[in-house]
Amino acid sequence: MAETECAEHPSAPEAEAVDQQALDEVVRFTSDLIRIDTANAGDGTCRERPAAEYVAERLTDVGIEPVLLERTPGRTNVVARIEGADPSADALLVHGHLDVVPAEPADWQVHPFSGEVRDGVVWGRGAVDMKNMDAMMLAAVRQWARSGVRPRRDIVLAFTADEEATAADGSGFLADHHAALFEGCTEGISESGAFTFHAGGGMRIYPIAAGERGTAWLKLTARGRAGHGSKVNRDNAVSRLADAVSRIGAHDWPVRLTPTVRAALRELAALHGIDVDPERPDVDVDALLEKLGPSATLVEPTVRNSANPTMLSAGYKVNVIPGCAVAQVDGRVVPGGEAEFRTTLDALTGPHVAWDYEHGEVALEAPVDSPSFAAMRAAIERFDPDGRTVPYCMSGGTDAKQFSRLGIVGYGFSPLKLPEGFDYQALFHGVDERVPVEGLHFGVRVLDHFLRNVPGCGRPTTG
Repeated sequence: MAETECAEHPSAPEAEAVDQQALDEVVRFTSDLIRIDTANAGDGTCRERPAAEYVAERLTDVGIEPVLLERTPGRTNVVARIEGADPSADALLVHGHLDVVPAEPADWQVHPFSGEVRDGVVWGRGAVDMKNMDAMMLAAVRQWARSGVRPRRDIVLAFTADEEATAADGSGFLADHHAALFEGCTEGISESGAFTFHAGGGMRIYPIAAGERGTAWLKLTARGRAGHGSKVNRDNAVSRLADAVSRIGAHDWPVRLTPTVRAALRELAALHGIDVDPERPDVDVDALLEKLGPSATLVEPTVRNSANPTMLSAGYKVNVIPGCAVAQVDGRVVPGGEAEFRTTLDALTGPHVAWDYEHGEVALEAPVDSPSFAAMRAAIERFDPDGRTVPYCMSGGTDAKQFSRLGIVGYGFSPLKLPEGFDYQALFHGVDERVPVEGLHFGVRVLDHFLRNVPGCGRPTTG
């Protein structure tokens, strides 16, 4: 079949229509991948290889040559490059992870690894995080291969292991040891953006991620004098730890607005008819968030640093005072907030509790005025003309952190159109995770349009 080059702004809609086979495949691939149990509890027992082999077979079937890579046996990653029509254009990384968080079957309406399709909905762990995006990637590029289409830019596909833990076996391994596979990539897209957020009054918002808070998973250690539980002990490690944990949990972190969050507040305020300038130094951010109603949840977690105590461990018998007590804290840091975070933790833990990073990753920002961001807006609004796109910063993190080591600017763009009642954010890592079939169809159409039309000249600068 003759090869078709996609122009930057194609004028023939029929040339970029997703065919029925691709629509069928995105549903089937999502369901199939869910049935492959890749639950990652963070203890090293996860094995992504069966899912990686499934992905590799789907690529090989249409002549795309994948590379399978492992740091640890069974923790498999898949990388493939699709050559673009313009060799002078920068390459684009499109990545999705193959692992999922664990799920307790007893809590679900359907078995979380059934991949059941019921009443127009695909059920199971990974339906939104993020085997749906993996399936969209496969469906889109397989159609290109069948129809002889080439995107303008080189597209590098990466299906990674271990994102739900430290990424040491996944994107971290790829970035540190296989950088050549990503040569020429200046930007990347992945999860947690371009989903429908229902803001009330019929307003549909599609937040596109252009930033991530940094990861700061901490271990707190208190030491004291061990002894009998019946004796007075002013050097009690458990008490010292409890005091520090209480201070951390009660701390009010100050507002620290980044360029991405300012842009989000400005655009959300305009959509809600609120006259406010987030650039003013005296703006009352918390008061503005109250006026935004449901939309505030898109921004509220990212206007400041945070630190949430999550785990405690001490002692082995009720009448023995231990000499050591340990806690874990999930800290998240806004771009530019690292120094404040460290100083604050030093003050909150005090002289008798030490703290250190169990796992840390950088905060990210990406420009919201880039041609690529504009192309994401255009792709969403082409298929939902009444939808409104806004930039936002993710409260958590993705594999974009590891790929940033290669100079790749990351965006969250895994499009889904969701009806009211489908709370995307609650389904993320939640019970009864599921995705509508029509949402997957919308997603693959939007992704296909974006990947064909995104411009790729010039290296973007971070915001």
